[in-house]
Amino acid sequence: MGKFIKYKKLLLLLMLVFSWLSLLLMGKNSVKRFLPAGVFMALITMWENVVAKRRTWWWWYEKFHPKLPGSFPFVWGPFMIGSIWILKLTYGKFFRYLLLNFAVDSIFTFILVDKWLTKWGIASLVRMKKIQLSLLLFIDSLLLYGFQYLIEKVKELDLSE
Repeated sequence: MGKFIKYKKLLLLLMLVFSWLSLLLMGKNSVKRFLPAGVFMALITMWENVVAKRRTWWWWYEKFHPKLPGSFPFVWGPFMIGSIWILKLTYGKFFRYLLLNFAVDSIFTFILVDKWLTKWGIASLVRMKKIQLSLLLFIDSLLLYGFQYLIEKVKELDLSE
């Protein structure tokens, strides 16, 4: 595992690329349907990273590029694409949506952050506890579902006119 530490940027790039490549398995209509909500979630997460940096909630040690923070590949890769996948798999089944989001967010918070991101020197929690991060991710999941719900309602209104 230690030998991967010198390939942090490559790892971040691969996460970004493989996330996007997974959309090829989804289908054009699903991507088109859920992409706006995924972009919305990425923008919310980018904003949260700005707030987190100011308040030192968490810290990204690794920069992806001199002008891009280490959070960039996470936000525009696994977080955004993961949001699209979760919506595709569960939208319309709210309880299932919450369960899947809880599972994914728990894996990120309690395994990925400690076992990989901190250990590999990419990122770590500083002034935010894991339970607080879990709550933030839960709120994000409600925003994501609510945004998709609004999109669906607007589409229904457009079709009924």
